[in-house]
Amino acid sequence: MARSERREVSELGDDGLCMTPESMLDLARRAAELLVERTENLPGEGAWDGDFQQELEKQLMEAPPEEGRPAKEVLERAAREILPLTGRNDHPRFFGFIPSSPTWPGVLADFMASGFHINQCTWLVASGPSQLELVVIDWFRRWIGYPEGAGGLFTSGGSAASLDAFVAAREAAGHPDGASVYMADQSHSAHVRAARIIGIRPERIRLLPCDARFRLDMGALERAVNEDRAAGLHPIAVCANAGASSTGAIDPLGEMADFCEAQGIWLHVDAAYGGFAAVTERGKELLAGMERADSIGMDAHKWFFQPYEAGALLVKDVKTLEHAFAVRHDILQDTIWGANHPNFSDRGLQLSRSFRALKVWMSVQTFGMAAFRRAVSRGMELAEQAEAYVRESPVLEMLTPVSLGIVCFRVNPAEAGLGEEALEEINKTVLARIFWDDRAFVSSTLLSGKFALRFCIINHNTTWDDVRETLETIERFGTEVIEKGSK
Repeated sequence: MARSERREVSELGDDGLCMTPESMLDLARRAAELLVERTENLPGEGAWDGDFQQELEKQLMEAPPEEGRPAKEVLERAAREILPLTGRNDHPRFFGFIPSSPTWPGVLADFMASGFHINQCTWLVASGPSQLELVVIDWFRRWIGYPEGAGGLFTSGGSAASLDAFVAAREAAGHPDGASVYMADQSHSAHVRAARIIGIRPERIRLLPCDARFRLDMGALERAVNEDRAAGLHPIAVCANAGASSTGAIDPLGEMADFCEAQGIWLHVDAAYGGFAAVTERGKELLAGMERADSIGMDAHKWFFQPYEAGALLVKDVKTLEHAFAVRHDILQDTIWGANHPNFSDRGLQLSRSFRALKVWMSVQTFGMAAFRRAVSRGMELAEQAEAYVRESPVLEMLTPVSLGIVCFRVNPAEAGLGEEALEEINKTVLARIFWDDRAFVSSTLLSGKFALRFCIINHNTTWDDVRETLETIERFGTEVIEKGSK
């Protein structure tokens, strides 16, 4: 075997699965160099790269090696051939879906937590990390306006948070037969999935219509609940949007809280995307009423600039989670040492858990809350600038007012007089051209049957130039597509 094709003996420890301290430091240093190099080069590259499975199988589908290779060689291959083939969520022109741009202390926090090999399941095995999670969850509690006695835990993301919340809602309702849940037709698919997992039959998952601004119609909610009660069903949960993923729409949170309190129904607020707007005065006003919910899901890996995974679920009364999830297990009987302390495995579906709170704590300790407030506010400001640009454009049309950081619009020159079918084809073509021919990444959605281009502008590295130049490109592509079609 050639020298370049085998691991250097000097890298190895005694048992074959360890490395010498010098080799460990050298490898970690190179990994950090590659990441910093990526960050520095990112703005000049595309916001997406990828390949078809057939091509990637040629490169990567291989048997595992019997003998190891030099560690740096493996690292370099991952950095060049695998990791770049992704949507680059932290690119300043990545406007698709719900992007984010993690802080460097957050990235290093995950590295440190992995290196310390934390399993944050119980107080016995992770008292320091458990206490820090309590600290950060309490920060979240204060930001959203929850009372003393509220609490929660970190999760992988909004899907796990909504599942935990629906389990708690079901248990709080006494696990009734004929349970039903309610949400707007703009709600995230994660909530439909969570309802199915806890045993709600598909026909009892009520997707309710919205108003002209894509907020849940309270009349429709009241009618659905009354009809279901009359039919012998048991409404157990209503899910509200505090920043719907398609439009950024915020449901009438105060009215929904009034209704759920009067009806004795659990109110869950999906604030996975929009919840961290609450750290700003403007965001707190927009999200007023959220603090009255029984549970709230928030993702710090979205608008709080953390690496994946950093979801969280907060509940108004933390005992509702422990009632739903605490299960005695003989192998864990030694956790009696921490019996009077919080065990996070008693609050959600995971036993083995990574130490997710560290990245938020390190980021906030490093930069301070003033910097985070400015970054969140900047996202809302850029979205409003984009809306003003679209409204003044002779080529573009707004489809719904901006909410939080999301802008929904389309190519539709007023003088063209195009029908809906033609407009959909034009905008799909424009989207495809951006995908293949431009540095930016833009996604789409459907709004009342209309195909919409959609910007989500929450990356703290994004500038007005990034937004403006992408809008100008869309105008140009749209004009070219229309002119070509008219010939």
